[in-house]
Amino acid sequence: MVQTILGRRAHPQQGFRSALGITRLGKRFGEERLEGARRRALTLGAYSDKSLESILRQGLERTAVPEPQELELYFEHENIRGSDYYR
Repeated sequence: MVQTILGRRAHPQQGFRSALGITRLGKRFGEERLEGARRRALTLGAYSDKSLESILRQGLERTAVPEPQELELYFEHENIRGSDYYR
């Protein structure tokens, strides 16, 4: 997680505070819970110490990450022009 945070910054020094925050979370909540929160955060694309803290406070690291649902965006309606209209 720390490597990801440092790698996403233009200057790695900008991520040092987040890295220290993650270390503090490990001491506060325990390494095992932090590891679960880290896995969940990376799966969801939440790359910050604040996201990790939120996951830990709510106990979400103990629950499974919901599967992404496919959305059906196509539907028929008389007022919607089809692709033929634009040719």
